[in-house]
Amino acid sequence: MKFEDSKYSDLLEYEKVCFSFGTFYLTERFLLSEFNEGVHVNYEIAGELVTKFSALIDKKIQVGYIANRYNSYSFDPQLWVDFNNEYDTFIASAIITYSDFSYLNASLEKQFFNKSLKRCRNLKEAIDWMLQLREFNQS
Repeated sequence: MKFEDSKYSDLLEYEKVCFSFGTFYLTERFLLSEFNEGVHVNYEIAGELVTKFSALIDKKIQVGYIANRYNSYSFDPQLWVDFNNEYDTFIASAIITYSDFSYLNASLEKQFFNKSLKRCRNLKEAIDWMLQLREFNQS
């Protein structure tokens, strides 16, 4: 399910950012990606994202990241390693998978991410988990 087709698009304030390769939604607590069908997420795309969201990165604002993978696309897992080594923006990540193959890919990516990464089967599970992270709920 797409974010904008979910109840969360009515419940959460967000900024929608469109690229040629996909759509991103920035909320107070997380960045959610919906890449287009067939895209290969590589360093060029990652560079465009870092440029667009540089204000977040530069201010050292910590958010979660949710990859809503309702489309089939490929992702270079080395990007996780490089991003984590250079930036400390994401406190945790959730990958929503809609097939067994996608779940296996997410399991592989989990090995490259040095923070908490949850594999989810739907948008509700991912967003509920993200909003309950202790990093967001500390007084």
